[in-house]
Amino acid sequence: MAETQRHVLLLDIVDDAEAIARYEGWHAAGALPSAIGRSIRAAGIMAMEIYRAGDRLVMLMETAPSFDPAAKAAADAADPDVQAWETLMATVQRPIPAAAAGQKWVAATPIFSLAEQPDRSIA
Repeated sequence: MAETQRHVLLLDIVDDAEAIARYEGWHAAGALPSAIGRSIRAAGIMAMEIYRAGDRLVMLMETAPSFDPAAKAAADAADPDVQAWETLMATVQRPIPAAAAGQKWVAATPIFSLAEQPDRSIA
């Protein structure tokens, strides 16, 4: 059986205390619109977390082997609730400098894994 996949995505937020407070409020426990939660889960996203450091956001996702980013994007484009959410988010989100034109969240490239390093501990 295939394993879950981990995705790490980056995005910036407007560097403004009020905008950050609104964004964090929209993502507080219990605040996410149910249609958005359903859309995320229906796509095969099993876990999602967003972290912030200053004006940088980092999203961690764990997805089912069946997760298809293109299918998720197509479903989102056809869903008026998701489009309303994305329009609201766009008021405070900004692409990182490495983003391609029209790209929002940018996938981070993994460069280190402890699991891939030999254990050289001396017992």
